[in-house]
Amino acid sequence: MNKDISAPFATIVPTQSIASSAAQAQIARPLRAAGIGSIGIISVGIILAGSALAAVCAHLAVPLFFTPVPLSLQPFAVLLLGLMLSPRMAAATFAAYLVEGAAGLPVFAPVPATSGLAHLFGPTGGYLLAYPLAAALISYLWRRVGRGFWPALGSAALGDLLILACGGVWLAAMAHISAIHLSRLSATALAGLAFLPGDALKVAAAAALACGALRLRRAGFDGDSSAEGGQ
Repeated sequence: MNKDISAPFATIVPTQSIASSAAQAQIARPLRAAGIGSIGIISVGIILAGSALAAVCAHLAVPLFFTPVPLSLQPFAVLLLGLMLSPRMAAATFAAYLVEGAAGLPVFAPVPATSGLAHLFGPTGGYLLAYPLAAALISYLWRRVGRGFWPALGSAALGDLLILACGGVWLAAMAHISAIHLSRLSATALAGLAFLPGDALKVAAAAALACGALRLRRAGFDGDSSAEGGQ
């Protein structure tokens, strides 16, 4: 009697497919819990790459003697990804970034020298918690008002001001309940004014890079269309 040798292979392929789906669900579960909704594996890759960029920028930090908030390239990642991703993907990227940091992964800035939830709800917590909203706002505004350099500059500037405002209010509240002898007004001023010159450069750089990437993408699309038309 002949045996059906295809039977084992018929069970391997569905099993591998189920395992792949389970792995994708495991990656996406924290994002769905945060209200992001269903996402594909390519979107997960983009989100993880974006959060990795934010982590690298966070570690390019310089401590300042007059404030517990360091000077870092972290906001630059928010501005750039906000311009380059859709509002949903931008928010998801920084939601994932906060989840990674809260879980203890070394993605936050090295100053202050804490990790996990202690860092997330520390002096820089206001800035961090504003990142998903600011990134989504930047993305929405640029796609709403236009895709040129000046709209990109304005959108990034408004997002950056939102980050500074949330960070300043948070730091002022912490200064009021801690042993740091600063008034709420002075804490807010130190949190915002100290970063304005550097943030202006980050806004301009993010707008320039995003517009350059958009032009390259459009040029590539036009070139492909011309090539197809000539065939």
